[in-house]
Amino acid sequence: MKKTHFLISMLSLAFLSSCQSGDENDNESLQKEEVHAKTVNVTNHDGRPFSTGSGSLTGKYVSGPGGGVLMQGFYWDVPEGGNWWNTVKDKLTAWSDSGISAVWLPPASKAQNGAYSMGYDPTDYYDFGNFNQNGSVETRFGSRTELEALITKAHAENMQVYADIVINHNSGGQSQANPFTGTNTWTDFSGVASGKFQRSYNDFYKNSYGNNDEGAFGGFPDLCHANPYVQDWLWGRDDSVGKYYKNVMKFDGWRFDYVKGFGPWVVNNWNSNVGGFSVGELWDSNVNTLEWWANNANSSVFDFAAYYKMDEAFDNGNLNVLNDDMMWKRNPYKAVTFVANHDTDIINNKMPAYAYILTHEGYPTVFYRDYEEWLNKERLNNLIWIHNNKATGTTSILYTDNDEYIARRNGYNGNPGLVVYINNSSSWQERWVETNWSSKQIKDFTGHSGWYPTTQGDKWVKIQAPPNSYSIWSLNQ
Repeated sequence: MKKTHFLISMLSLAFLSSCQSGDENDNESLQKEEVHAKTVNVTNHDGRPFSTGSGSLTGKYVSGPGGGVLMQGFYWDVPEGGNWWNTVKDKLTAWSDSGISAVWLPPASKAQNGAYSMGYDPTDYYDFGNFNQNGSVETRFGSRTELEALITKAHAENMQVYADIVINHNSGGQSQANPFTGTNTWTDFSGVASGKFQRSYNDFYKNSYGNNDEGAFGGFPDLCHANPYVQDWLWGRDDSVGKYYKNVMKFDGWRFDYVKGFGPWVVNNWNSNVGGFSVGELWDSNVNTLEWWANNANSSVFDFAAYYKMDEAFDNGNLNVLNDDMMWKRNPYKAVTFVANHDTDIINNKMPAYAYILTHEGYPTVFYRDYEEWLNKERLNNLIWIHNNKATGTTSILYTDNDEYIARRNGYNGNPGLVVYINNSSSWQERWVETNWSSKQIKDFTGHSGWYPTTQGDKWVKIQAPPNSYSIWSLNQ
């Protein structure tokens, strides 16, 4: 009698186990089918990383297979007193050690407000804090000697240095009678202390070349790029602004301010005559507009489309919008991605946003205050390392819903790539995904998950992501 009961019990357990195993297999199959159905290849190119033309630099930092990372080396209203260049210089070694390959500096020349100006009201493009004008010798950031020491130190650390170029408008000129307006205008720059690029009313709109260009800013005198004299001084002659900054001051590239104010041909001509990396601040979320400008300017452009989509995704709980069009998907080699800058800082949930830009294509920018003051520097350094060493190849989005986003970088030139899993929910999530790796052990390089799963022969594997966070998986090697 007891043996009969025992046999019945064993058969019941076997049946229940078989049902449970079948349910698990069904769930696994359903998840795989769901991921398969949602997988979308969003970029199509040869896989090479973003390049800023820094191959000629030599030193301890060598850009990894994923490319480089840009640091915005300032924020709005950095401390006055002429110490900022020294502050940045003292951080360069640590930034280079972390994998940052370039630093973007604020406008370096003397502006109307002298020692109090953030530089966006330029007067004398050749006064880097070495002439006594506009109430001071030094700029807000320091002296020319200190700026040159910063640039020299950055190059020794194998980092590039980008100048913020403000050529839409000028400020700080003297009043003069203007025959084109019939009034007096503040357009007399004949007395700039450097003696270079002296300007008068005919170098600003409205003038003999027309009434206006694409845009004016803040009531400042609007520089006329149609004037050959202005073109010559900006990029043509041997001591033009662009060539002086590049050949004498040793800047490696340019961030062009307010490019909505003039045609993209201006940046194109600058780049053709001067060279160096360039990126334009075209504050527009329309991807068609960003792509049009980048192509016509022969320049990279800040990916404002991605910026606003990240805000919607990470702050408003809709990761599905990461499927939408962005500049980095249109052309990853002309897209500079960012989470915040000195002008705009609307994304609150920033760490997932940094995980996004530092695992995806484009040229990611880290904001000074996020890195040095507001966020976890160790976690940002981890993401920078992952970007430089693992974020390679084209991108395939594997799965999205309101709370989950999973994407795969498909690898390049022997580098295996990665899978990033962003989880906006309040609990751990798990999902089966298709990788590029067959029968290989993988791990989460963020350390958030302790799993070390092995991919199946068909390259599928189950991964997980912690609540309100992310995990990034690649071969355990």
